[in-house]
Amino acid sequence: MIPELGHYALVLALVVALLQGTLPLWGAARGDARLIGLARPAALLQLLLIALAFLALTWSHVVSDFTVANVVANSHSTKPLLYKISGVWGNHEGSLVLWVLILALFGAAVALFGRNLPPSLKARVIGVQGLIALGFLAFLVFTSNPFLRLEVPPPDGQDLNPLLQDPGLAFHPPLLYLGYVGFSLVFAFAVAALLEGKVDPAWARWVRPWTLAAWTALTGGIALGSWWAYYELGWGGWWFWDPVENVSLIPWLCGTALLHSALVVEKRDALKVWTLLLAILAFSASLIGTFVVRSGVLTSVHAFAVDPARGVFILVLLLIAIGGSLALFAIRAPALRGGGLFAPVSREGGLLLNNLLLSTAAATVFVGTLYPLFLELATGEKISIGPPFFDKTFVPLAIPLVLVMGAGPFLAWKRADLGAVLPRLALAGLGLVAAALVTAIWIGGPVMAVVFLGLAAYLFLAALAELAERIRLFRGPLSESWNRLSGLPRAALGTTLAHAGLALAIAGMTASSAFKEEVVQFALRGDTLPVGSYQVRFDGVERIQGPNYAADGAILTVLSDGQAIATLKPQRRLYTVQQRLTTEAAIRTTGLGDLYTVLGEPQPDGRWTLRLYWEPLVPWIWIGAFLMAAGGLTSLSDRRLRVGVPRRRQAQAQAAE
Repeated sequence: MIPELGHYALVLALVVALLQGTLPLWGAARGDARLIGLARPAALLQLLLIALAFLALTWSHVVSDFTVANVVANSHSTKPLLYKISGVWGNHEGSLVLWVLILALFGAAVALFGRNLPPSLKARVIGVQGLIALGFLAFLVFTSNPFLRLEVPPPDGQDLNPLLQDPGLAFHPPLLYLGYVGFSLVFAFAVAALLEGKVDPAWARWVRPWTLAAWTALTGGIALGSWWAYYELGWGGWWFWDPVENVSLIPWLCGTALLHSALVVEKRDALKVWTLLLAILAFSASLIGTFVVRSGVLTSVHAFAVDPARGVFILVLLLIAIGGSLALFAIRAPALRGGGLFAPVSREGGLLLNNLLLSTAAATVFVGTLYPLFLELATGEKISIGPPFFDKTFVPLAIPLVLVMGAGPFLAWKRADLGAVLPRLALAGLGLVAAALVTAIWIGGPVMAVVFLGLAAYLFLAALAELAERIRLFRGPLSESWNRLSGLPRAALGTTLAHAGLALAIAGMTASSAFKEEVVQFALRGDTLPVGSYQVRFDGVERIQGPNYAADGAILTVLSDGQAIATLKPQRRLYTVQQRLTTEAAIRTTGLGDLYTVLGEPQPDGRWTLRLYWEPLVPWIWIGAFLMAAGGLTSLSDRRLRVGVPRRRQAQAQAAE
């Protein structure tokens, strides 16, 4: 009965999405207040219906209802409760239910908290959200029904992919989808602005919080996925330029550019057309990512939907959404008036250069990811593009990007004096030179590694220097600086955290890639293997029985200067239902690096394969990502973003009357 209720709720949500995507837009075009007023209840009703469907699917997984085909294909009665719940979105149909749930959540948020929006703009935004929901709900109902029943249910399920049975993968997809779908709201604001023919600082003020929320969630989602790949897949790496990794990076790059571009619209009423285009491209990249993952056109552990009919449906949806929005942009954008002028050397100029570099980087990743697909469609030839391509095309773009990022906050709006800015960057410049020299002399390594460790130091010190200048640190009593820090806008503090976090992440990425040590060796009990500054003694293998797997677990004693300092127990797990092997790495971290251990295959003579890695500074990648996400959340808590300018102006007007 509950699955039928869930299916019925999805069908009703489809009908509501049709009404939400047509009547408010028609009412806004005609100035009909009654039709405009339908937007709010339609958005709230759609959220209620989709939430009901999602809860019905979750209930079916939790109670192991094996009359539902989706539960049979992705669950098992012995699976831990956490993975029964995460199995809801660990498959094609369930992940799309989560997708439309988050979409409805954003639409309802505008309906509830968008009281300061002009009624016509609000109706158009919610209407565009309804059209997006209409496409994806139709996809669910007609090609990917998660509530299909089985006439003869099996006694148990087929279990979830063992690689997905991990806490990191339980939380990674919801965070990633919050980012992907969050850009749908920014897209809706852009389309609504094009329909109204008006983009102004008030519009940018409304858009920025939603952009920041989507960017923050996507940052967390990408970082969590990278962390999962690092400790779960057993290869000692955190990024492989896999297509699914890449399609999450593209909207992040576009969203980062959009976040900075919207600031220029808000502060200087400039870059309007560029900001609208970035809003469209950010969500378009999210849709392309959905197409790549859900259609199965590229091989990846994530691409679990291989039905061509589904791929064609998503491709048509993608063409309508992206093609329609770009056509509207081409027609309406030229009529938008430009804003204030600015000199090349200015805060606006720095943000524009930042945007161009980010957009070029996104285009590079896009081409490298999808070119093999286009080539195969055109010629039938199959090729693969991997890390060497991206190292030679994407990585060099980061050099000027980091330099501009460090200098940008010191530039004045409209026109800046470069001669006055450079002395304020002296400390950051010294940090760049010092870090590069220390790396080159003491460690050596590739030239690019030396350069990027210097750039990481430069960006970190530049972020701190900008904060110190804001609070006039060491230019007066510390109590005065503390008072200034306490009264500092949270958005400014969030910028410092985000830039400093990126600096730490760059340092971690660089050091762990350039100075990584790897030892692969067959070992007998009692053998000792050196790696980094440690020795690792192999003390044998024990048999472990888990709730739905059996495992071989190595016992490794970590020695430093002959003294035992830790015990690590990496595992090789065999999941009994699917008969699939996975590796569980054991990691000892010091904050400055990780000792990473993996148990490999047993040999006929009783030896075991051990893979040991020393990963310098690798924890800084995720510490930096955490700081970036914390910076986004800190900025979101800024009252200036929660209480928009239009509402204050309205209050002032009412007071004047």
